[in-house]
Amino acid sequence: MPEASGVAEAVVLVKASPQVSQKHGETVCCAGVTLEGKWVRLYPVTFRKLEDAQQFKRWDLIRYKWRRSKDDHRPESYRVEQESIEVVGNLAKRDRPNLLSRLEVTGLNAIAAEGKSLALLRPQQPKFLIAPKAADEIAQERLDYASIGKQRDMFNTRVLVPLEPCPVSFKYRYRTDDGEREGTCQDWETDATFFNWRHQYGEAKALREMERVFGEEYPAKGMTFAMGTHSRYPDVWLINGLIRVDEVTQMMLL
Repeated sequence: MPEASGVAEAVVLVKASPQVSQKHGETVCCAGVTLEGKWVRLYPVTFRKLEDAQQFKRWDLIRYKWRRSKDDHRPESYRVEQESIEVVGNLAKRDRPNLLSRLEVTGLNAIAAEGKSLALLRPQQPKFLIAPKAADEIAQERLDYASIGKQRDMFNTRVLVPLEPCPVSFKYRYRTDDGEREGTCQDWETDATFFNWRHQYGEAKALREMERVFGEEYPAKGMTFAMGTHSRYPDVWLINGLIRVDEVTQMMLL
């Protein structure tokens, strides 16, 4: 019988964009890989409530307490005790290609047939798309963020700064061994890049830079998608993270 709780370590690969829910407030779905190459999904994490020393980033090695989720039956899903998260290291650049090469796939159907819900996909012919959000969608997101920003709890009296909804959706159309797919990029770092560039250059130039970097530079140099299924729709695969990486064979020659 599998264990119901424990302590584990994983290298962080994914921090998806924050989502708002009535049950957990503002949460971030994170995913990583153990040093043995096993995928883990860690949820719910209220990232902006973490202490500074706990705020992990991609490639950090974290230690955490976990227990099996009662309402999420995906095999990689674990409920993490947020207060237990500790950054204990960082995966060196020279070790990253070997870790990723053990995970990389070129199709999703076979992964789904094995009952898995996380995968690192090397997309074929990725085309970057920018789609404006509808005004009512932005308005609803703004209301959701504002309501969460006012929340307090008995353990954390800090009021969260409400997030600003991104005015556009970033998507990719791409091919896999299973055929053509299209999906919205839910990677937090992608949205953060847009907001940073908009602050520096204005929105028009920021979008041009997004197209240049994510639409031209990343596909040309090599990229992977950290894919995950939706908790309520197991047949729907989401682009939870973008990982820029050269072909492993090239990197190992450096």
